Amino acid sequence: MTQTDRIFQTVSWIVGLATVAFLMLPILITVVVAFSASPVYTLPPPSWSLRWFADLQNKTGLVDAVLLSLNLAVVSTLVSLILGTAAAIAVARGQFSGRGAVATFVVSPLMMPGLVLGVAMLQFFRDIGLRDAYWSLLLAHVVITLPFVMRTLLAAMGSFDFSIIDAARTLGMNYPKSVAKVLIPNLAPAYLTGGLFAFLASMDNYPISIFLTDARNKTLPIKMLQYLEEQPDPSLAAMSTGLILLAVTVLVIGARTVGLNRMIQG
Repeated sequence: MTQTDRIFQTVSWIVGLATVAFLMLPILITVVVAFSASPVYTLPPPSWSLRWFADLQNKTGLVDAVLLSLNLAVVSTLVSLILGTAAAIAVARGQFSGRGAVATFVVSPLMMPGLVLGVAMLQFFRDIGLRDAYWSLLLAHVVITLPFVMRTLLAAMGSFDFSIIDAARTLGMNYPKSVAKVLIPNLAPAYLTGGLFAFLASMDNYPISIFLTDARNKTLPIKMLQYLEEQPDPSLAAMSTGLILLAVTVLVIGARTVGLNRMIQG
């Protein structure tokens, strides 16, 4: 290795580590503040305490917001897994023209700004007469979770041998049953990866949900914004730490069952 190569490698490591530190610093600060005893955001903390985690039980409406977010995340993920399977099979096996356009259309919500998508959905739901906040949120969350499932399954189906499905059908299975008995078990890692990322996307969604909530139906991110406006104390950092823990848990589950490399490739 020449001197120039060593310098370039050293610079690359410095830039890489600086980038990681820049990205991780806000998360680290949030976690540190969550365990601070100070009533204001102070760094370094004067002392350590769990008071802000204990204070969460006194937050009005927090439990309802968490339950609503969990409900939306679970239901929208399940719906996206079903719709994503059908869409991915149609694109992977279909012989019609425009398959690429269909795949691009399904994942297009990932390419659009969330605020633009939220305004568009709000106007659309109003035009069709849908006023119920829960169903509006659920449909919107399906739209934003479906691309994660569709993209992951479509990539996995590229290496799947669909002749196994045909063989199962010749043995008497109908198509839906052959998909459930053959396709899903073989692509279980892709289903898990897509489902986990879809769940997180729904739980953390803010720019779309803010347009569709009402006084009785507020998701956790929207409720956190309300707390920030009313009483900005480190209890918000405690909530954020909980969401960070959820994301880390998802990554650990994915790493244990699928592997981080396959999750990233999916």
